[in-house]
Amino acid sequence: MSAPALFGAAAMLGVAAAAYRTVHSRRKNRVLVVITSHDKLGSTGKPTGFWLEELASPYYVLKDAGFNVVLATPKGGQPPIDPKSEDPDNQTANTKRFNLDGPAKEALKNTMKLIDVDESHFGAIFFPGGHGPLWDLAEDPNSFWLVERFAKAKKPIAAVCHGPAVFKNTPSVVRGFNVTGFTNAEEVQVQLDKVVPFLVEDMLKRHGAKFSCGPPWKPYIVSDNSNLLITGQNPASSDAVARALVKKLRE
Repeated sequence: MSAPALFGAAAMLGVAAAAYRTVHSRRKNRVLVVITSHDKLGSTGKPTGFWLEELASPYYVLKDAGFNVVLATPKGGQPPIDPKSEDPDNQTANTKRFNLDGPAKEALKNTMKLIDVDESHFGAIFFPGGHGPLWDLAEDPNSFWLVERFAKAKKPIAAVCHGPAVFKNTPSVVRGFNVTGFTNAEEVQVQLDKVVPFLVEDMLKRHGAKFSCGPPWKPYIVSDNSNLLITGQNPASSDAVARALVKKLRE
């Protein structure tokens, strides 16, 4: 091959490599946030859904750090917000910001369906809590598939409060690894330990996870570098989980 031809081939390879790096960077820069579609608190007749703070804080931590956040739910469209998370006592700077953010509320209104998600288009996945995930995300085959695909691809998986319910049917993802989640003590304190289909702490321990926790309602997170799991104990932990996820994605 002549020198000009070799130069041309090398240039083409360089362009292809640059294009690959650009696509890879774009995908790594996208975070999938999976929210519950379930709106009934067992047989109590009371409403439930996702906890607003557990979406709002991670949403802005990720967005402000330059990440593209995509929202998804099992059913698509508007997910149910746990009405208690909208009580004045449960508002934070981020929930107030979210409620005044037109584009954010529009994105929440138009979440994509889990069945339509392509894992390869994202660099990480995040599961907010609220009690809803105990009923749908814990049992949804598309949720299992995503968790397993992200784990196999060695991409970060983050979950907070009841978000770790998604590991109910993916035991291998947590077995032997360090995790946390909503504790039995906290479930007793909100008087729902007899209502929920299972306790997050008990489920994780049954799967052989190395469960640890802090005092009830205080921020507490666990980041296990060996399998890129980042978990938070309760709503107060959502900000710290998201910041740990940003740190992991930038490594």
